[in-house]
Amino acid sequence: MSKSLKKRNNFHGRPGFVLLVTLVMLVVLSMLGYTLSTRVAAQRHREKYIIDYSSARYGCDSAVKYALATLEEIDPQLISRPNEPDFSDLFYLTPAEYQELLEQWGLDWQLTAFDDNRRSGGKAGIGEIDELFDIDNVNGIGLDEMEMDGFDSYGSVTISGPYGPAWPFVTEPVEFEIGSAKVRIEIEDENAKYPLGWAMLDDKDIKREAEAGFEIFCEMTGLNTEQIESLKLELQEIGKIRPFALDFKPITRTVKTPVTTRSVSSRSRTSRTPSRPRVTRKTVAVPDQISEQTTHFAKLFHSSLVDTEALARPIIIGPDRSESALKYMGMWGTMKVNINTAPRHVLEAAFIFGGDQVEIAEEIIQRRRIEPFSDFQALKTDLFRYSNSIDKCEKYITTVSRFFTIKVTVVSGVAKASTVIAITKDGEKVKRIAVING
Repeated sequence: MSKSLKKRNNFHGRPGFVLLVTLVMLVVLSMLGYTLSTRVAAQRHREKYIIDYSSARYGCDSAVKYALATLEEIDPQLISRPNEPDFSDLFYLTPAEYQELLEQWGLDWQLTAFDDNRRSGGKAGIGEIDELFDIDNVNGIGLDEMEMDGFDSYGSVTISGPYGPAWPFVTEPVEFEIGSAKVRIEIEDENAKYPLGWAMLDDKDIKREAEAGFEIFCEMTGLNTEQIESLKLELQEIGKIRPFALDFKPITRTVKTPVTTRSVSSRSRTSRTPSRPRVTRKTVAVPDQISEQTTHFAKLFHSSLVDTEALARPIIIGPDRSESALKYMGMWGTMKVNINTAPRHVLEAAFIFGGDQVEIAEEIIQRRRIEPFSDFQALKTDLFRYSNSIDKCEKYITTVSRFFTIKVTVVSGVAKASTVIAITKDGEKVKRIAVING
């Protein structure tokens, strides 16, 4: 090949090589730019999250102090609901069944209001009920008149819990803002839930009933066989760490206190030498033992030993309700169930220790709608046919809730902070049992 032809080929090949190098450099630069921008964005996101979380954590701590300071003034009162559906069975209703219940209750309320209107001299024809409830009719019942207990608006029905707000709240949730943080405070009745420690009772006299009650509760909350067996194994592991007890007696513990004495060395320096520890005996009262056990199991039940995520998985999700097994479980070492505030499946699990649990639970649900039970003797008097069964369950039930949880949730920007405090409240005396930060 001639020299002139080689030069011509080299001349035509160089632009392609230059173009290739340029493309490679552009790709490298674009990748570097993308990496740099991604890191900058990630750094900004981290800084933003740190600022937002600091704000959320500060708001959470402030809200906790506020909640504890005002808790002494909160005195939740049970309400009567003779003309309302009981909250007790709502957990297992499908969305269609739930809507059907609300519609039926709404119709019953309308008919009752119509009869009252007719007796007071209003419209008398049953065929005129649609006109009576026509909000566009000047002679009908308007929205303002229908906005009463149980009705938000025409056709919108809410079912209250034993204290008025939705179960298991004892008061309406409180929402407010602290700076840029949005705060929500909820107080729940823990005595209205199934005490998880009951499933760990190892007393041979009641072990069979405890296991049956636990399975009834789990099945009624929608857990399948595999989930129930898994939870049993988890509780067995916890039982190896510490057994769950219901019966306590005052005990005496030996406490050793180290005692030191002074001695003088050869160089006139004072030193301390240990001597035999001083042995003292301390009597631990029953309330202190119960408090100690509650604190211990509050930590164990919220540890990694229990798969709470599986229990919190929703069974039913609707526009105005969300149901899960965890919602009905007492995870704080509680020992008793309040018959005035517990739903049906928790009542049956409590009264299975004495028998006739299905009949007793039904009687309680119907009677407490009119008037809550004042004490254990009132329960025996009203349900005298089952007095023998009720006597066997006395240590499992109560008519006054004293165990509550305060849930504080704070959202600030992209960050969220939460705190749950378990407390006992006896009159104005409030005692903190455990605190979990999230």
